[in-house]
Amino acid sequence: MLILAVDTSGKQGSIALVECGAESTRTLDVHPLEGGTFSAQLVPQIAALLQNHGLTKNHIDTFVVVSGPGSFTGLRVGLAAIKALGEILAKPIVPVSLLETIAVSARIDGRIAAATDAGRGEIYVGIYDVQNGITSCVSEQVITSADLASEFAGARLVTRDQKLASDLTQKGVPIQQVAAPAADDIARIGFEKLQRGETVSPEALDATYIRRSEAEIKFAERTR
Repeated sequence: MLILAVDTSGKQGSIALVECGAESTRTLDVHPLEGGTFSAQLVPQIAALLQNHGLTKNHIDTFVVVSGPGSFTGLRVGLAAIKALGEILAKPIVPVSLLETIAVSARIDGRIAAATDAGRGEIYVGIYDVQNGITSCVSEQVITSADLASEFAGARLVTRDQKLASDLTQKGVPIQQVAAPAADDIARIGFEKLQRGETVSPEALDATYIRRSEAEIKFAERTR
Protein backbone atom coordinates (compact mmCIF):
# COMPACT_ATOMS: atom_id res chain seq x y z
CA MET A 1 0.00 0.00 0.00
CA LEU A 2 1.36 3.39 -1.03
CA ILE A 3 0.66 6.26 1.37
CA LEU A 4 1.16 9.94 0.64
CA ALA A 5 1.55 11.86 3.91
CA VAL A 6 1.41 15.64 4.23
CA ASP A 7 2.23 17.94 7.15
CA THR A 8 1.71 21.69 6.71
CA SER A 9 0.84 22.43 10.34
CA GLY A 10 3.98 24.36 11.32
CA LYS A 11 6.51 26.88 10.11
CA GLN A 12 8.18 24.07 8.20
CA GLY A 13 6.43 21.07 6.67
CA SER A 14 7.10 17.86 4.81
CA ILE A 15 5.62 15.31 2.46
CA ALA A 16 6.47 11.62 2.18
CA LEU A 17 5.80 8.51 0.16
CA VAL A 18 5.73 5.37 2.29
CA GLU A 19 4.98 1.77 1.39
CA CYS A 20 3.10 0.17 4.26
CA GLY A 21 2.25 -3.50 4.71
CA ALA A 22 1.25 -5.94 7.39
CA GLU A 23 4.85 -6.98 8.06
CA SER A 24 6.91 -3.87 7.35
CA THR A 25 6.98 -0.28 6.13
CA ARG A 26 9.45 1.36 3.77
CA THR A 27 10.00 5.08 3.25
CA LEU A 28 10.44 5.82 -0.43
CA ASP A 29 11.09 9.52 0.04
CA VAL A 30 10.64 12.42 2.43
CA HIS A 31 10.77 15.98 1.14
CA PRO A 32 10.80 19.12 3.32
CA LEU A 33 8.46 22.01 2.58
CA GLU A 34 9.72 25.51 3.26
CA GLY A 35 7.50 27.63 5.46
CA GLY A 36 5.62 30.42 3.73
CA THR A 37 5.53 28.57 0.40
CA PHE A 38 2.99 25.85 1.10
CA SER A 39 0.28 27.27 -1.14
CA ALA A 40 2.64 27.62 -4.11
CA GLN A 41 4.78 24.54 -3.59
CA LEU A 42 2.67 21.75 -2.11
CA VAL A 43 0.96 20.39 -5.23
CA PRO A 44 4.04 20.79 -7.52
CA GLN A 45 6.21 19.08 -4.89
CA ILE A 46 3.77 16.18 -4.62
CA ALA A 47 3.85 15.80 -8.41
CA ALA A 48 7.66 15.92 -8.44
CA LEU A 49 7.91 13.38 -5.63
CA LEU A 50 5.75 10.92 -7.54
CA GLN A 51 7.57 11.53 -10.82
CA ASN A 52 10.97 10.92 -9.20
CA HIS A 53 9.82 7.40 -8.34
CA GLY A 54 8.10 6.68 -11.64
CA LEU A 55 4.68 6.95 -10.05
CA THR A 56 1.49 8.89 -10.72
CA LYS A 57 -1.28 10.05 -8.40
CA ASN A 58 -3.23 6.94 -9.38
CA HIS A 59 -0.67 4.76 -7.56
CA ILE A 60 -1.56 6.36 -4.21
CA ASP A 61 -3.74 4.11 -2.06
CA THR A 62 -4.27 6.34 0.98
CA PHE A 63 -3.72 9.95 2.01
CA VAL A 64 -2.57 10.82 5.54
CA VAL A 65 -2.60 14.46 6.64
CA VAL A 66 -1.92 16.37 9.85
CA SER A 67 -5.22 18.03 10.75
CA GLY A 68 -3.94 20.27 13.56
CA PRO A 69 -3.36 22.00 15.78
CA GLY A 70 -1.06 24.50 14.11
CA SER A 71 -0.90 27.33 11.61
CA PHE A 72 -4.34 28.37 10.36
CA THR A 73 -3.07 29.13 6.87
CA GLY A 74 -0.74 26.14 6.67
CA LEU A 75 -3.40 23.67 7.74
CA ARG A 76 -5.92 25.04 5.25
CA VAL A 77 -3.44 24.60 2.39
CA GLY A 78 -2.61 21.00 3.26
CA LEU A 79 -6.18 19.96 3.95
CA ALA A 80 -7.52 21.60 0.79
CA ALA A 81 -5.00 19.70 -1.35
CA ILE A 82 -5.80 16.36 0.28
CA LYS A 83 -9.55 17.01 0.09
CA ALA A 84 -9.24 17.56 -3.66
CA LEU A 85 -6.98 14.57 -4.29
CA GLY A 86 -9.03 12.29 -2.08
CA GLU A 87 -12.25 13.23 -3.85
CA ILE A 88 -10.84 13.00 -7.37
CA LEU A 89 -9.14 9.64 -6.79
CA ALA A 90 -11.78 8.24 -4.39
CA LYS A 91 -9.07 7.14 -1.95
CA PRO A 92 -9.26 6.94 1.87
CA ILE A 93 -8.13 9.94 3.93
CA VAL A 94 -6.70 9.56 7.43
CA PRO A 95 -6.39 12.70 9.59
CA VAL A 96 -3.70 12.64 12.29
CA SER A 97 -3.30 15.06 15.19
CA LEU A 98 0.08 16.74 15.51
CA LEU A 99 -0.11 16.15 19.27
CA GLU A 100 -0.71 12.46 18.64
CA THR A 101 2.47 12.24 16.55
CA ILE A 102 4.45 13.80 19.41
CA ALA A 103 2.99 11.33 21.91
CA VAL A 104 3.91 8.36 19.70
CA SER A 105 7.42 9.76 19.12
CA ALA A 106 8.16 9.36 22.83
CA ARG A 107 8.10 5.56 22.31
CA ILE A 108 6.76 4.86 25.79
CA ASP A 109 3.49 3.33 26.94
CA GLY A 110 1.05 4.78 29.41
CA ARG A 111 -0.70 8.14 29.74
CA ILE A 112 1.26 10.75 27.82
CA ALA A 113 0.81 14.54 27.82
CA ALA A 114 2.11 15.81 24.47
CA ALA A 115 2.78 19.56 24.39
CA THR A 116 3.77 22.07 21.73
CA ASP A 117 3.98 25.86 21.61
CA ALA A 118 0.75 27.56 20.57
CA GLY A 119 2.05 31.14 20.65
CA ARG A 120 0.47 33.99 22.66
CA GLY A 121 1.99 32.47 25.81
CA GLU A 122 -0.15 29.36 25.42
CA ILE A 123 0.52 25.67 24.85
CA TYR A 124 -1.37 22.97 22.98
CA VAL A 125 -1.64 19.83 25.12
CA GLY A 126 -2.98 16.44 24.10
CA ILE A 127 -3.52 13.68 26.66
CA TYR A 128 -3.22 10.18 25.20
CA ASP A 129 -3.24 6.63 26.44
CA VAL A 130 -0.51 4.91 24.41
CA GLN A 131 0.03 1.15 24.13
CA ASN A 132 2.50 -0.32 21.63
CA GLY A 133 2.29 2.81 19.49
CA ILE A 134 -1.52 2.77 19.41
CA THR A 135 -3.11 5.90 20.83
CA SER A 136 -6.43 6.71 22.43
CA CYS A 137 -7.14 10.42 22.80
CA VAL A 138 -8.34 11.54 26.23
CA SER A 139 -8.41 15.29 25.53
CA GLU A 140 -6.82 18.13 23.57
CA GLN A 141 -6.78 21.69 24.88
CA VAL A 142 -4.99 25.02 25.04
CA ILE A 143 -3.55 26.12 28.38
CA THR A 144 -0.95 28.55 29.70
CA SER A 145 2.57 27.47 30.53
CA ALA A 146 1.84 28.14 34.21
CA ASP A 147 -1.15 25.79 34.08
CA LEU A 148 0.93 23.14 32.33
CA ALA A 149 3.61 23.30 35.00
CA SER A 150 1.06 22.84 37.76
CA GLU A 151 -1.69 20.72 36.24
CA PHE A 152 0.54 18.13 34.58
CA ALA A 153 3.51 18.17 36.95
CA GLY A 154 2.98 14.48 37.71
CA ALA A 155 2.29 13.38 34.13
CA ARG A 156 4.71 12.00 31.56
CA LEU A 157 5.22 15.16 29.54
CA VAL A 158 6.77 15.13 26.07
CA THR A 159 7.41 17.89 23.54
CA ARG A 160 9.23 18.50 20.29
CA ASP A 161 9.96 22.14 21.21
CA GLN A 162 13.42 22.80 22.63
CA LYS A 163 12.48 26.15 24.21
CA LEU A 164 9.39 24.71 25.87
CA ALA A 165 11.41 21.78 27.21
CA SER A 166 14.06 24.17 28.56
CA ASP A 167 11.50 26.50 30.18
CA LEU A 168 9.68 23.67 31.94
CA THR A 169 12.90 22.02 33.06
CA GLN A 170 13.94 25.30 34.68
CA LYS A 171 10.62 25.27 36.55
CA GLY A 172 11.37 21.79 37.82
CA VAL A 173 8.84 20.06 35.58
CA PRO A 174 10.17 16.76 34.15
CA ILE A 175 9.68 16.67 30.38
CA GLN A 176 11.10 14.57 27.55
CA GLN A 177 12.09 16.27 24.31
CA VAL A 178 11.54 14.18 21.18
CA ALA A 179 12.55 14.74 17.57
CA ALA A 180 9.94 16.55 15.49
CA PRO A 181 8.02 13.90 13.54
CA ALA A 182 8.47 13.99 9.76
CA ALA A 183 5.84 13.06 7.21
CA ASP A 184 7.01 9.42 7.00
CA ASP A 185 6.48 9.04 10.77
CA ILE A 186 3.01 10.48 10.28
CA ALA A 187 2.34 8.02 7.44
CA ARG A 188 3.04 5.08 9.78
CA ILE A 189 0.65 6.42 12.40
CA GLY A 190 -1.92 6.95 9.66
CA PHE A 191 -1.50 3.36 8.47
CA GLU A 192 -2.29 2.05 11.96
CA LYS A 193 -5.39 4.25 12.08
CA LEU A 194 -6.40 3.06 8.62
CA GLN A 195 -6.32 -0.55 9.85
CA ARG A 196 -8.80 0.46 12.55
CA GLY A 197 -11.08 2.14 10.02
CA GLU A 198 -10.36 5.68 11.24
CA THR A 199 -10.85 7.42 7.91
CA VAL A 200 -12.93 10.43 6.87
CA SER A 201 -14.56 11.52 3.64
CA PRO A 202 -13.21 14.58 1.78
CA GLU A 203 -16.31 16.49 2.88
CA ALA A 204 -15.76 15.61 6.55
CA LEU A 205 -12.04 16.39 6.60
CA ASP A 206 -11.51 19.52 8.67
CA ALA A 207 -8.82 21.27 10.68
CA THR A 208 -8.56 20.76 14.41
CA TYR A 209 -7.46 24.21 15.51
CA ILE A 210 -8.39 23.69 19.22
CA ARG A 211 -8.07 27.46 19.70
CA ARG A 212 -10.29 29.93 17.89
CA SER A 213 -8.78 32.14 15.22
CA GLU A 214 -8.21 35.87 15.74
CA ALA A 215 -11.11 36.57 13.36
CA GLU A 216 -13.48 34.40 15.39
CA ILE A 217 -12.41 36.03 18.64
CA LYS A 218 -12.86 39.54 17.25
CA PHE A 219 -16.26 38.63 15.75
CA ALA A 220 -17.41 37.25 19.13
CA GLU A 221 -16.29 40.47 20.83
CA ARG A 222 -18.17 42.64 18.32
CA THR A 223 -21.40 40.65 18.71
CA ARG A 224 -21.52 40.62 22.50
